[in-house]
Amino acid sequence: ALNRAGTDFAGGQFVLVEQRPRAQSRAHVIELERGAFAIFPTRTRPVEGSRGHYRTTMRHGVATVHAGERITLGIIFHDAS
Repeated sequence: ALNRAGTDFAGGQFVLVEQRPRAQSRAHVIELERGAFAIFPTRTRPVEGSRGHYRTTMRHGVATVHAGERITLGIIFHDAS
């Protein structure tokens, strides 16, 4: 986050949605302060279930910015073969 939530903009929380098999999706809403950063999976992540580990799909986005301007920097790291 490059500017201040609550001062420079309103809303705009970072949102991760975990799509769980045979269950409702679970949203995680994260309020980032100025200078903070988040490292997150862009596709799947391992989850421990009752029958061992399985992959769950993760989606990400930003809640609606209600006022001001939200400025962030996104850097993508990937393993290119």
